[in-house]
Amino acid sequence: MREQVTVTGVVLKAAPSGETDKRLVVLTRERGRITVFARGARRPGSSFMAVSRPFVFAKFSLYEGREAYNLQSVEVAEYFNELAQDVEGACYGSYFLEIADYYTRENVDETAMMTLIYQGLRALLHPNLKRELVRRIFELKAMVINGEYTALPPKKTGDSACYTWEYVVGAPLEKLYTFTITDQVLKEFGDCVEIERKRYMDREFHSLEILKVLKM
Repeated sequence: MREQVTVTGVVLKAAPSGETDKRLVVLTRERGRITVFARGARRPGSSFMAVSRPFVFAKFSLYEGREAYNLQSVEVAEYFNELAQDVEGACYGSYFLEIADYYTRENVDETAMMTLIYQGLRALLHPNLKRELVRRIFELKAMVINGEYTALPPKKTGDSACYTWEYVVGAPLEKLYTFTITDQVLKEFGDCVEIERKRYMDREFHSLEILKVLKM
């Protein structure tokens, strides 16, 4: 008899599978990054249709298979519909999910990365926060979570950019998005984060390429 498990997670990816199913990549607190098949999710009227898409935070009841899981039921905590309907915001959010997919693994405690995603997506919806700042904070903290960062900026900066770097490195995840900085400080801080991003993330991210086009 197949084992039924309940996990708390966020959908990172969703893709068609067969004629009516979807294949999901879900980052979970209990089992790390896993593959989940949502049977019939593409069928009109399916209860899985609305939950089988990126950004959805939920409690998932699953049947465990040999190499993947099958979705049994879902209790949604947050859809992030407002973000999904905002082209630029959705690109930033998708980029965060791509970074999470890049770093996370199965059977690893990914509570910190899940929390970072949640805080980052909420920050993208905050009217007083610059999205480029939200992005740079997310990138640096993702590297911190995975042990890939320098304690100080990788190049000389002004005091404000240096303090911003030190704050993001040391701040609790729930306190990351509690400040704003000037455009000049953001550029200095962003340049430093970009140096480390290119150093540690050896992948091109599709959502980031779309963002660049949107800003042209």
